[in-house]
Amino acid sequence: MEHDNSYKLLFTHPEMVTDLLKGFINEPWIEQCDFSTLEKMGGSYVTDDIRDREDDIIWRIRYGEEWLYVYLLLEFQSEVDHFMAVRIAGYISLLYQDLIRSQKFNSKDLLPPVLPIVLYNGKYRWHAPVQLSHLIQPAPLGLEKYKPQASYFLLDEGNFKQEELTKINNLVAALFQLENSRTEFEIQDVLAHLIVWLKDPAQSSLRRTFTVWINRVLLPTKSPSANYPELNDLNEVHTMLAERVKEWVEEWKEAGRQEGQLEARQEGRKEEASKLFLLLLESKFGSVNQQIQNKVSVASIELIESWSKQIFEATTPEDLLNS
Repeated sequence: MEHDNSYKLLFTHPEMVTDLLKGFINEPWIEQCDFSTLEKMGGSYVTDDIRDREDDIIWRIRYGEEWLYVYLLLEFQSEVDHFMAVRIAGYISLLYQDLIRSQKFNSKDLLPPVLPIVLYNGKYRWHAPVQLSHLIQPAPLGLEKYKPQASYFLLDEGNFKQEELTKINNLVAALFQLENSRTEFEIQDVLAHLIVWLKDPAQSSLRRTFTVWINRVLLPTKSPSANYPELNDLNEVHTMLAERVKEWVEEWKEAGRQEGQLEARQEGRKEEASKLFLLLLESKFGSVNQQIQNKVSVASIELIESWSKQIFEATTPEDLLNS
């Protein structure tokens, strides 16, 4: 729930919606939108199963002389909703009903266009149809024209490659990079860009929202066993991660030193075991040739121990080493 609420809070900021539309909706009409008119809409829409949709985010923006509505549905459920197109059709109908009631449309008015966006960040890739007609069985001849038409624009965060998001280079792309990050190194790199982009005092609210989401949701999700302090600014998060990176480097160096020491001890044991076994061979069979010596020198300690147990039953060094 905290993940849902803090993530939705990010998209109550016009900067995020602007970057979402400009960076990910590759359509010519986007250039004709007046982003200075971007306005968040209120409203509560109740579906047939009495679920309240007041948490859905609805914005409107001027497109020429008219308004265009953006219906942003953030989908956090773990499983893909196969019938999402049906839900979207219902939500758009409820939005139109609300607009008709509140703005008193008459018979000569046309309803405004709506862009439904489903933003999905689940584990599994989205595979549900984005068009309502693809969920309906083929109709008999003459009935096809009554098939309802509705579709939505899908943004599946997990489908984006790192280089794609880096090329887009905006706030929403940074959000997706954080969601897709695998290590705190990657998070730290994205944070460095966010700190620069959100340095203006006018962006303090969005900066704070990012900080809360990263601190309380993202980091605990990525490293459930780690304990993170409560931080109040992106700079603090960045500094904290930098300190952790230093600690990791020192831990890795120490682990490397210990591993090197262990390998040296193991190599010493192996060399000693080889010498002792060669002495056993010579005491039983006399001098052994270079080929036998080479084979013993590369054998593991376990193999040498096995040969040592069988040496008294062996008739030749070759039989023993090939057993």
